[in-house]
Amino acid sequence: MTRPVRKLATPFVSSLSPRTISRQYSISPDIPGDNVAHPSKSSAGWMKEHFDDAYVQRSWADGYRSRASYKLIEIDDKDRLLKPGATVIDLGAAPGGWSQIAADRVGMEGVVIASDILEMDALAGVDFIQGDFTEEAVLNQILATLGDRPVDLVISDMAPNMSGMSAIDQPAGMYLVELALDLARQTLKPGGNFLVKVFQGEGFDAYLKDMRGSFNKVVTRKPEASRARSREVYLLGLGFKG
Repeated sequence: MTRPVRKLATPFVSSLSPRTISRQYSISPDIPGDNVAHPSKSSAGWMKEHFDDAYVQRSWADGYRSRASYKLIEIDDKDRLLKPGATVIDLGAAPGGWSQIAADRVGMEGVVIASDILEMDALAGVDFIQGDFTEEAVLNQILATLGDRPVDLVISDMAPNMSGMSAIDQPAGMYLVELALDLARQTLKPGGNFLVKVFQGEGFDAYLKDMRGSFNKVVTRKPEASRARSREVYLLGLGFKG
């Protein structure tokens, strides 16, 4: 598969180098959740809030690896993205909450390729690639694993480690979603779909406009499992124009 050079559409992102973003970029497991910056992530108050969270408790009861599973379930129940036999790429996959849902819904005939900078325990029906998606070598591994398969859906729950400084966090987040969109454009078959977590702020409108140029329709989703205080929303591109 021939891969064109990555191009970023959000102008201000270029002020941070890929390696700078790479040092910041890490997809957290279910703790801290939603990638919200907390004054003290280890504080007793925050831990109590987390473990008292209804979706965290449901995830334990239902056997899901993350409360984030319910975000994808809600979106997929509404938009019917995960079809039996589909090929799916899952970016920012650890600890595996989305990959679990994807593998279950595409079934034995489907393919799920997942990637994250963090380790992820093996999941049946999921090919996992550990590494930093901002690095060319990791992108090439994903493409090599994919081979010539046409992709039906790219999903991305990637986010940078949050510092609490918007001047750093927002460009870092936009850089990751730009790379996810770049991969979607390279791999999606015509009519394919793209679901990506984006944090509202500088660069959001330009990114939304850019997405609209590649898909027949782009809609915004805010699942109930997203914490109300989080700036995250999910943009869903439907019907890739190819």
